[in-house]
Amino acid sequence: MPWTMQRYPVSMRHLPEFTRLKAIEIANALLGEGMEEGRAIRIAIAKAKEWARRHPDPLAGAD
Repeated sequence: MPWTMQRYPVSMRHLPEFTRLKAIEIANALLGEGMEEGRAIRIAIAKAKEWARRHPDPLAGAD
């Protein structure tokens, strides 16, 4: 069962929502390719953080 914003690994809890969404997307893709769950989570978090540095959250500061 793929992860969602309502159901995701505990280790993604600390990520900002924008970054967490990308991490979930990456982790689901890695799992779909047959990668082991723990490794997929670690890689997804690292890659999502890299991605977030290059793509600022469009909703940040929008009040």
